Amino acid sequence: MAKYGKAASKTVKSAMHRRKKGTLKSGSGRTVKSRKQAIAIALSEARKKGAKVPRKSSGTRRRGSKKR
Repeated sequence: MAKYGKAASKTVKSAMHRRKKGTLKSGSGRTVKSRKQAIAIALSEARKKGAKVPRKSSGTRRRGSKKR
């Protein structure tokens, strides 16, 4: 079964084109030059649109402290 839907891959493709063209901006308004950052922005946009994208990895989410 595919992890990502077609809508998500279209969003990533368009983001990569925008990055190459120099029009992809980050949240702070700076031009994105990193390939990884462009993909992250695209997946975030796809998630907001409701495309099939897996949840963010456990490494990026905060977890509550363990009670002892």
